[in-house]
Amino acid sequence: MSRLKEIREQKNLTQEELAESSGISVRTIQRIEAGTQPKGHTLRVLAKALDIKESEFQNITTEPETPEITEEQISINYSLIKIINLSSIPCILLPPLNILVPLILMFRLKQKNHLTKQIISVQILWTVLAPITFMLGIFLKPGPAFTLIIMILIVLSNLFIILRNAAEIDRNKKLCYKLNFNMI
Repeated sequence: MSRLKEIREQKNLTQEELAESSGISVRTIQRIEAGTQPKGHTLRVLAKALDIKESEFQNITTEPETPEITEEQISINYSLIKIINLSSIPCILLPPLNILVPLILMFRLKQKNHLTKQIISVQILWTVLAPITFMLGIFLKPGPAFTLIIMILIVLSNLFIILRNAAEIDRNKKLCYKLNFNMI
């Protein structure tokens, strides 16, 4: 409850009566009771109408500000982050899903933090680079055996990145392979 409302009710005044005696609109009184700080003329007139000192009214109405919670202050559940990271493995052969599945899990598990954004950013980069690498291998025309080797190496590289990041999350609570920027 607002301190203004508390004082007004202690003096058995309605908002309308306080507005009438102070000359301040009912709407302004409602705003102050909702949390707006009275200043200048409004503060002086309300203090006079309520028969309290301005400084007393200011000190009474000033409530400590609630600090805003930053992303780093939210507790990070490293087990869930590891699950989000490992969720890309079943989708390695279907590249859009290796981005979509971790993205969905990030929101469902409420783990929207810098680590999960980095995990998804790495998967986005890999998903873009993998077909480019594959196409370059095809255009060089080294032969069907070499094309198969390129495909296997591309898949294994992503598997290695995912498993290495999972191990690093376990050991040091950070990622081994990350970007200097987020793509999401």
